Parts: sequence; structure tokens; C-alpha cells
Amino acid sequence: QVQLVESGGGLVQAGKSLTLSCAASGRIVTINSMGWYRQVTDKERELVAEITSGGSTNYADSVKGRFTISRDNAKNTMYLQMNSLKPEDTAVYYCRGSIRLTTYPLPVNFWGQGTQVTVSS
Repeated sequence: QVQLVESGGGLVQAGKSLTLSCAASGRIVTINSMGWYRQVTDKERELVAEITSGGSTNYADSVKGRFTISRDNAKNTMYLQMNSLKPEDTAVYYCRGSIRLTTYPLPVNFWGQGTQVTVSS
């Protein structure tokens, strides 16, 4: 009923920048909070940044001052601007949206399929 599609991942050198996008489509009434998460093999998925429908943000300590989360509510799209990338930022990045559907009264969490970000030293 809903699809979240990430894009913008890739291979980049340390110190460079990358911007991820997450576009939501489907039977959407509203999107509440949205977030970016990342996961490294054999480790738990961790929160990178999240943003409410009103624009309030929250960041993991490891990315504060380097990453910026934003969203365009009219386009149902969220972004993650990643600056000063480090090798330890290498991971699969997933987007999440808490979405109210036309067919269900309560918001439901949906996830994207993930996009690989690799930072070389």
C-alpha cells in the first residue's frame, strides 16, 4: 500500500558529501515522523536522525554537526545531507516513515529497502 524508496547512496572518499533521498508513495493520508537509520553487518540498526511533521529534528551524537535531515511534506520526501563523511559512516542506510493510510485509522511504520553508503579512507 505504501512504498518508501531511498536513493543517493554510493562510494565516496572521506571528507566528502553525499545526499540521500527517501520518497514515499501510495495510499497516504499524512506522514508523521520520518527517520534515517543505518546498519552494519552483524550490528543492530541504529537511529541516525529523525524529523517530525513540524520539522523538529533529533540526531545521533556521532553525526551531529555533520548530517542534516530535512523533508518536503508536499512531495512526501525526506533528505539526509551528509557532510565530512568518515569511514565509520559506512553502512546500509534505511528510511522509515510513520504513515497514516487511507485504509487504516492509525499510523503504521514503513521502511525502505536500504541504500549502501561506503566511505573510503
